[in-house]
Amino acid sequence: MSPGLREAFFILILQGGKLLMAKVEIKKPIVDEIIECLNGAKSAVLADYRGLTVEQDTALRKKMREAGVIYKVYKNTMIKRAVAGTEFEALVPDLEGPTAIAISKEDATAPARILFGFAKTADALQLKSGVVEGTYYDEKGIQVIATIPSREELLSKFLGSIQSPVQTSLVLLSRLLKRTKQKHNY
Repeated sequence: MSPGLREAFFILILQGGKLLMAKVEIKKPIVDEIIECLNGAKSAVLADYRGLTVEQDTALRKKMREAGVIYKVYKNTMIKRAVAGTEFEALVPDLEGPTAIAISKEDATAPARILFGFAKTADALQLKSGVVEGTYYDEKGIQVIATIPSREELLSKFLGSIQSPVQTSLVLLSRLLKRTKQKHNY
């Protein structure tokens, strides 16, 4: 390892009589945290949160937590380092200005759905882009993704649509058997 590179990693900086770690050593745990959040994630959506009030931000974070979505604000350079070489690397051009990232490992549409719904009441929140199940979507694409119901909602609608004809058939069969029974005095 060259002396310059070694210094970048291992030099300790004296500042105000205190010993501080080199910047690279301070940033590595943050980058590792982002990598861990993205590991196994089904989706990640970027948003510009500039102009949200503290109350709005608190409400948004609560909704995200309830849905099992990780919602954090990191420096853009940290996110760029963490997504390098991953399916989320397509987000790099959108990492400009204040950026929050919403990550879901369970429901691929949850971050987009929550952010889009919240943006309807908080004009300051602006969707930027996202990667959902390996595919990059710009702002308009993420808005379309946000309209897709969750997996649970889709399953319940599907089961409801299957159950309705079965119930109708059972009621009709029951009535038919009842009439047949009355007709033949069984």
